[in-house]
Amino acid sequence: MTTEKAAPGDEGVARLRWLIFLRLFILSFLLGIAALIQSSGDEAVSDSSLYLVFAIIGVTYVLSIFYIVLPRFLAGAALNVSLQAIIDVTLITALVYVTGGVGSIYSILYPLVIIYGALFMGRRGALLIASLAAICYGGLLDLEYFGYIHSMYGDTNHYSFTAGYVFSRMFIHIVFFYIIAVLAAFVVERERRVTSLLTEREDSFRRLDLLHKSIIESVNVGIVTIDREGAIRSFNRAAEEITGRRRYQVMKRNIEEVAPGIARILAGRDTERRMVETTETSADGREMIVGCSLSPLLDSSMQQVGNIIIFRDLTAMKTMEREVERNKKMAFLGEMSAVLAHELRNPLASISGSIQLLRRDLPLDEGDRKLMDIIERGRNQLETLAGDFLLLARSRAAIPEDDIDASVLVDEVLDSARMGNDWNGGINLVRRYDEKCRIRGNRTEVRHAVMNIISNALQAMPEVGELAVETRSTGESPSGNGGFIEIEIRDTGNGIDPGILKNVREPFFTTRESGTGLGLAIVDRVMANHGGYFRIEAATGRGTRAVLGFPVHDDAVNSGE
Repeated sequence: MTTEKAAPGDEGVARLRWLIFLRLFILSFLLGIAALIQSSGDEAVSDSSLYLVFAIIGVTYVLSIFYIVLPRFLAGAALNVSLQAIIDVTLITALVYVTGGVGSIYSILYPLVIIYGALFMGRRGALLIASLAAICYGGLLDLEYFGYIHSMYGDTNHYSFTAGYVFSRMFIHIVFFYIIAVLAAFVVERERRVTSLLTEREDSFRRLDLLHKSIIESVNVGIVTIDREGAIRSFNRAAEEITGRRRYQVMKRNIEEVAPGIARILAGRDTERRMVETTETSADGREMIVGCSLSPLLDSSMQQVGNIIIFRDLTAMKTMEREVERNKKMAFLGEMSAVLAHELRNPLASISGSIQLLRRDLPLDEGDRKLMDIIERGRNQLETLAGDFLLLARSRAAIPEDDIDASVLVDEVLDSARMGNDWNGGINLVRRYDEKCRIRGNRTEVRHAVMNIISNALQAMPEVGELAVETRSTGESPSGNGGFIEIEIRDTGNGIDPGILKNVREPFFTTRESGTGLGLAIVDRVMANHGGYFRIEAATGRGTRAVLGFPVHDDAVNSGE
């Protein structure tokens, strides 16, 4: 048996109030009938009987007000309903008595009490109320039949009903009471069973939906669903992190507005279930490489209602792949450079010795001396090229470490640059030095790296311009690893086309006819060997900014304090 034991819970109290309102509605209906009978002046109905009907209805009204506040003092819906049912059966019995007893039509009110007893207290409660109704109704009819009480309706001095009629009325009503109790209890239990099953299904659906959402939100790939018109319908956490856009910012917007690169792939319709790479721009303006795949979104009838877009940020992986390929290339070039430099230096040494002997032993006229100078300059150029090859090939294990004052080293490089052919009188030099900037590394290589950057800056300003050099200590590197000493070199030259900026570090890449394309490649290798970083920023016609970052060593920091 299922018994409702809700106390002052919201649902139990609400049901009790509905019971009270239903009772008041029935009472109002009965009151209207009684008033109609009184106004019609029907002599078959005595005034005393009508007055008692009014009294019973009035008492029930008063009790209904009491029932409204009863749940505050009597916890439990079952107890409230039990008390109301006992009182209702008693009042209905009184109403049946004053309206004719065995002939009263108001015995039909008993089933209403039995039904709401079943609703609130289940099968056992319905059977108990049916039993109480049977006892009260049967007892009333027996008392009237044996003359212990007299009917107050119609002829009160003559009882005209036979024993068979009274017994049949009593039997039919009692059987009817129990049938109503069983049927009402059956319907209520079935309804509760269905409700319980529905609640379990809803709970299972909620758990499944929560699991689905948890999985979607926990994966580290972006998952977006769109409808047939391209409007975004879902946007998971990883998609927010990759694109830098919040869910509320993109919901119901067209995919073309949020991710035009993915929208182009979607328009192609030839990428279902395979990863395709495209470029996208994040909310902060960062360009990234995205790998995405598309799948149709189907409904329960297997009809396509949209698309599922799965994507991930491949920028870091692609950068790593390019770095690995570049390292492989640099390793190969390093091996080749070491062999080539060795093979060049042997004949260069022979050429240099031969030139010195010829200069000493032969009488040379002006023309021969110029030829010797040309040969000497060519040898020096080849010697420099061989040195560059060796520097490109050198690994970090071969670097001796010196304590270097960054400001002094930069001044030395600038003094050398002033003596070169690239310096002109239109150059305005600006220097900003931090006196405590000391680095550890190979002095020759660091000088070479700084000289290459300054040479490029001077060549970018053939007539006039400003060359700014700054040394500073920064608390953190771009990768977040400890303190760094930075040497920054800026110029106001022609800058670099953004289309070729990513290639300027590649060996042998150059835009000048006389260049070897090794300058920035050597800078990159020197900084890698020193565990530092090299950044270069440029735009066409707006100058170039290069930053060399060297890690700070504890002993270098202490010596600078």
